[in-house]
Amino acid sequence: MKKVIITGAGSFVGTSVQRHLEAYPDKYSVTTVDTKNGKWAEKDFSFFDTVYHVAGIAHSDIGNVTEEVKKKYYTVNTDLAVDVAKKAKNDGVKQFIFMSSAIVYGDSAPIGKEKIITMKTDYSPANFYGDSKVQAEKRLLQLSDDFFKIVILRCPMIYGKEGKGNFPILEKMAQKLPIFPKVENKRSMLYVGNLTEFVRLIIENEEAGIFWPCNKECINTSQLVQMIAKCHGKRVLLIPGFGWILKLMSHFTGYVNKAFGNLVYEEHLGDYIEEYRLYCLEQSIKEIEF
Repeated sequence: MKKVIITGAGSFVGTSVQRHLEAYPDKYSVTTVDTKNGKWAEKDFSFFDTVYHVAGIAHSDIGNVTEEVKKKYYTVNTDLAVDVAKKAKNDGVKQFIFMSSAIVYGDSAPIGKEKIITMKTDYSPANFYGDSKVQAEKRLLQLSDDFFKIVILRCPMIYGKEGKGNFPILEKMAQKLPIFPKVENKRSMLYVGNLTEFVRLIIENEEAGIFWPCNKECINTSQLVQMIAKCHGKRVLLIPGFGWILKLMSHFTGYVNKAFGNLVYEEHLGDYIEEYRLYCLEQSIKEIEF
């Protein structure tokens, strides 16, 4: 039996992974620890095979923030991750899994422009949030050796029930709006049900290295809204011609490119030696909405 500790108790991703692993009681024992009060440093990690580190400050409105807030991003997203990893290594843990993000490659490309991430795509953080993840990755990989395996998961936007981010906003729109802009964009996303199985396999196979888990299908925002609406027995009419308005709005708010911009992982970049994509796009939407 593999013993796993999740640092970042109560988080959407951490709780989802915990539930998934606990569905295999003969294979995994799961413990969680909160990192906000410093109690994690008092815990003996020597009993565990894997530390799954999900604690961090998520991407929010970073347009106008103080230097103090910026410093907090590095304290939590970078320093805390490294400190937990160092403790894990010193206590004899074999594997450390870090939740990074596609944000290390910068923001989505504007409407009408492509952005395709490949295995060779270099870091290009657009802000301190992205850079805090980049710095964490670099320092964590330095700790890796034959006895302490570092796993970096560069996930695109994760969605699911009780998740945050743009998806809940699109859900509300799909249920309330009779019309929606028709935009031909492409985005890689990751359903939390596929992520949880990927993490399980990474633990089971005692992996090390950088991985890019994502759904097999890319998502078009306009079509996604239609799919959500259909689950609720509603019909949303897609109206073309809004592209120029959205491009204009994108100069005033970053949310436009987050929702309608382009950011795609190269085909097969997210593949793994075992199948972890338990849900196709349509199945994932039904799981969330029903």
